[in-house]
Amino acid sequence: MTSHNDDAVGASNNGILVIGEALIDIVVTADGSEPVEHVGGSPANVALALGRLGDRVSVLTAIADDDRGRRIADHLRASGVAMHPSSWSLDRTSTALARITADGSARYEFDVTWSLPSVPVVRDDIVHVGSIAAFVQPGADSVLTALQNTPEPTVISFDPNIRPALVGDRAAALAQVDAITALADIVKLSDEDAEWLYPGWGAEAVVDRLLETGARVVAVTMGGDGALIGSAHGKVTVPAPHVKVRDTVGAGDTFSAGLIDAVLHQPDLLQTPDADALTSLGRHAAAAAAITVQRPGADPPTREELDRALRAEGVRRCTTEGIGLFPY
Repeated sequence: MTSHNDDAVGASNNGILVIGEALIDIVVTADGSEPVEHVGGSPANVALALGRLGDRVSVLTAIADDDRGRRIADHLRASGVAMHPSSWSLDRTSTALARITADGSARYEFDVTWSLPSVPVVRDDIVHVGSIAAFVQPGADSVLTALQNTPEPTVISFDPNIRPALVGDRAAALAQVDAITALADIVKLSDEDAEWLYPGWGAEAVVDRLLETGARVVAVTMGGDGALIGSAHGKVTVPAPHVKVRDTVGAGDTFSAGLIDAVLHQPDLLQTPDADALTSLGRHAAAAAAITVQRPGADPPTREELDRALRAEGVRRCTTEGIGLFPY
């Protein structure tokens, strides 16, 4: 097996640890063209986005020392993400086959193994978990145990990023969401996640439920309608930037990374998350996601690109009453 000792550097130092799946998306289109493979997995995309921003981030995942696993590692390392050595634990790297139909919709077939033979003691400022890794056994139990053993004052971030074909029974999924949310500081989910978990509730009720369960800040992203962000101090709605959308792949993961990045650099935003703090968190995350949707695939911004977008927003908000658009 290839040596991966170089990945140990930075894997448990202060910064961000992302725990979750990394896999290969295989896209098959209706026109009969050759399948195209992309690195995927929600947690892997979050780590990628944080690495692009220059944050010190490592990922603990489950991949094989095969062509696809090495491609995942190279893709993440190229953006500054360290691979935890324990990530090399599978016999075959997981895949998700997406069959795109003539009307543009997709049918997914998953070949996913999620197991963590060992979870390190977390010594990072922030730990993020989410998606398949939070629900698929046997790894989901290891994830929950790792969070339960995470020492204070580590910030815990959680994005359920529901995949109905994999998470199983809704009641069991809700129990896992509750267990992780009780430990979490930040919970981010999409309106689709919220509707699957809590049918008919609406975003405000979902935010209230997750805050009551234990989260300090909850964000529900709503596509073009922006994001609702709440805490015990109130709720704010952050508008979606008006940009030309190429596709939405990786947008939600970039939003999660934006929240994490903001808290990493301004920890006081979580100390008293009032309306001003929630608005700052939301604008930071929305600006990052807005850049990603303008480009094909999960292609999140660099620090320079994000700073430029945030500066542009500040100018725009000073000159256009009541509107926070990004003039890209």
